[in-house]
Amino acid sequence: MHRLYKILFCSAVCLFLVSGCALLEQSAQPPPRPWVSVIVKSTQSTFWKTVQSGVKAAANEYNLQYTFEGPLSEEDAETQNKMINDAVARGAKAIVISAIDAEALKPTLENAMQAGVKVIVIDSNVEAKGISVRVGTDNYAAGQAAAKELLEAQPETKCIGMVGFDVRTENGQARERGFVDAIEKDGRAQIVEQIHSPSDSAQVQSATRGMLRRQPKLDAIVTFNEITTLGVGHAIEEMKCKERVHVVGFDNNVVSVGMLESGEIDTLIVQNPFAMGYLCMTNAAMLLNNKPILEPEITTEIRAIRRDNMYSEENQRFLFNFTENT
Repeated sequence: MHRLYKILFCSAVCLFLVSGCALLEQSAQPPPRPWVSVIVKSTQSTFWKTVQSGVKAAANEYNLQYTFEGPLSEEDAETQNKMINDAVARGAKAIVISAIDAEALKPTLENAMQAGVKVIVIDSNVEAKGISVRVGTDNYAAGQAAAKELLEAQPETKCIGMVGFDVRTENGQARERGFVDAIEKDGRAQIVEQIHSPSDSAQVQSATRGMLRRQPKLDAIVTFNEITTLGVGHAIEEMKCKERVHVVGFDNNVVSVGMLESGEIDTLIVQNPFAMGYLCMTNAAMLLNNKPILEPEITTEIRAIRRDNMYSEENQRFLFNFTENT
């Protein structure tokens, strides 16, 4: 009997120790990382891939989980609304959004904020009550910078064509307003035609080709995002008119930088998408850790880069920031 008691006692002690170790192991597990849903206009362009690089860097630094998604088309606001609702339903603690259509997304974002989700806007603004932080380019000033660059680099310009993207997108409209106001204030040139095209380079190329044929006196074109810049550049190359038509575009990738070098594009207004991605996640971390936000409105830098200054040391970090994401 004594032997049996000893065996039972030892078994009980072992069970207690094993249970204790299991509890210690469970308590040693780190708490789940807060999840931030990043919803952008598209995940295909170099601009958005560079934003994602900034998001990833800050998420690693601040121990955040994140998803990075966007519709196939930069005109598909309905899919963005679905992504927002899905993020709320799945428990996202914060949403970072670059809105295709500010008005269409406003009610959905307001519902998300009422559910306790923090909202940070990047790149393209939404005027909704309760948004915690806005990060991005001063788009009106960027449009004015494009006008200044055109008029200073090409002072004999008389007839300008404008190629815009989705008319519902706040950042595109702000850039156009800034450009138009600066051109009208200067008074030396006039805008003879303005067109809008979906953010598809082949469609932009076709639309630009039509404008060049309708406007034989056109001597300058301005366009306002990465995809439209590519389409305009391809049209200039196709029509063999790079000596006659001065082009100011936005953003940068391998192809547009090549066009800057070879002359189809004369100036690129380059933003800082890595900073946008990094700063939106830095602020998400502060919000989710109940720390005060220092700057609710954060303006990221732009640079006007031309062929004659594209290889300067100060411009290279802006122009050559192509990043592959895994």
